[in-house]
Amino acid sequence: MKKVLTVLALSALMITSQAFAAEPAKPAAPQQPKIAVVDIQKVVAASSQVKALKSSQEAKNKEIAAFIKKAQEDVNKQTDAKKKQSLAESYEKQLKQKREANLKDYTAKLKAADADITKQIGAKATELGYTMVLPKSAVVWGGEDITATVLKSIK
Repeated sequence: MKKVLTVLALSALMITSQAFAAEPAKPAAPQQPKIAVVDIQKVVAASSQVKALKSSQEAKNKEIAAFIKKAQEDVNKQTDAKKKQSLAESYEKQLKQKREANLKDYTAKLKAADADITKQIGAKATELGYTMVLPKSAVVWGGEDITATVLKSIK
């Protein structure tokens, strides 16, 4: 009887020690977040893409203004009321199409510039070891300002 109890006790001890040995290792403590802040307005203003987009938009606005002036002159030259009305409607339709095309092009280029700037900020933050980047305007206190570093790398 004593032998049976001894064998059972040893078996139980071996089983529990194997169970503890088979227990998976505890995961490492979570990494402490390293937070950076960026002044988005400064970065956007310094972006060559955004500068080019602004100058392109200004040129397109001048073209539209010239088109409007020409249209007004042409409409005013007409003496026949029906022809005048028809011409005005034609110019209005053309103007609407130009504005819509301009807006569509501007929006697409702006989205591309935004995506590129975001990508560049993310790449610089990752390179510097940050786990999170927030807009400076959204943070009351804390975070390390990496705006100057980002501005050096923005194209």
